[in-house]
Amino acid sequence: MQRRNFLKSALVSSTAVWAGLPTSLVKAAPKLKITKIRYYSAPGYNKPLFNQARGIVEIYTDGGIIGIGEGGSKDMIEQCAQMIIGEDPFRIEHIWQNVYRGMFYPPGREKLHALGALEMALWDLKGKALGVPVYELLGGATRDYVECYATGFRASKAKTEEERARDCIEAGLRAYRIGPTGGNGEQPFDFYDNAKKTIELCKRMDAAVGGGGKWALDLHTRFDTTEGVKICKALENLEPYFVEDIVRSENPAVYKTVRQMTTVPIAVGEQFGDRWDINEFIEQRLIDYTRVTLPNTGGIGEFKKIASLCETHYVGMIPHFTGPLSTAALVHVLGSSSPNRCLMELGGGEPERPAYFNEDFINFKNGKLYLNPEPGLGVKFDPKKATFVTEVTAKTPFPHPVLRSPDGAIHNW
Repeated sequence: MQRRNFLKSALVSSTAVWAGLPTSLVKAAPKLKITKIRYYSAPGYNKPLFNQARGIVEIYTDGGIIGIGEGGSKDMIEQCAQMIIGEDPFRIEHIWQNVYRGMFYPPGREKLHALGALEMALWDLKGKALGVPVYELLGGATRDYVECYATGFRASKAKTEEERARDCIEAGLRAYRIGPTGGNGEQPFDFYDNAKKTIELCKRMDAAVGGGGKWALDLHTRFDTTEGVKICKALENLEPYFVEDIVRSENPAVYKTVRQMTTVPIAVGEQFGDRWDINEFIEQRLIDYTRVTLPNTGGIGEFKKIASLCETHYVGMIPHFTGPLSTAALVHVLGSSSPNRCLMELGGGEPERPAYFNEDFINFKNGKLYLNPEPGLGVKFDPKKATFVTEVTAKTPFPHPVLRSPDGAIHNW
């Protein structure tokens, strides 16, 4: 027993040195077990998309420390939560591998979203237990703030989009993003007409903000390759910050063709999940920016791995807008990652501050998101201001076999 405690102390001390944490803080960390997971729906948010869910997750431990995460649907949260009851919450990667691989079938993007919510809560819990912010656990700060761009700008009273874009830039945000013309309501979408109109809109936008990459365009995969490339070619001299989702992206080989036909910076990935969804686009340098986000990737650890993959291939990161807590979590990850170019999207040009979180869980000023130095993710959750949905207190009654190698690592069964 004494030898085991000595080895644990040595391991914890080395972890503290690696993460830049005071060794005394880490030595004092309690030995914890996960006892319960609760899931709440976000009041007022009724968008029925699994991959943009904003439910709130609480992970309880026998030491009284609670971690908070965001995302997932009821069924997916319940299945994943049943796999982690009784586990040591500090073994985040081990838990992630078990949930990701432990039910035999590779997880789809809906399950990844739920896993991302739970994994986010584990990082928050660990930071709170050690008394440090999550970005310190991830290696420490690498930048002072994360630049942002706006999709829409609620603070503006302007009547035209060009004027709203100008107000956005004057407020300190890095860029203003627009979409193509057409595509809304019941009116049929004319590819030829809207390709022409979209090009004209972009010219007006560039003039309004003074060029300099202060605007971006999302084509929303509405166009086929011919019109998508036509638009991109017309925009090359205008130098937008990026053009997003030029064509559908299920088949990476399509972007081999698109990449050769235009020089505009290309962004892809808002609908993707883990690194195996995006790796070909990055490794073959088919894109300039990934749009993967939290909790869609399956968690903070997975996002960090994608960030390293991007650094290796000189690809920037522009996460898609997400829930309020996930936005705060992205600051911890991007703020502790190697200095690839990065930019965060804010719907309406400002972060959401729901009543069920503390007001200062996110630090936003002058168009930029700053690192939160409070323990964990810096979030406090008031369950009385959310809607309770379900609770998990026991392991799954239908466990699937798990294969472990001699060193204890999890492998596919």
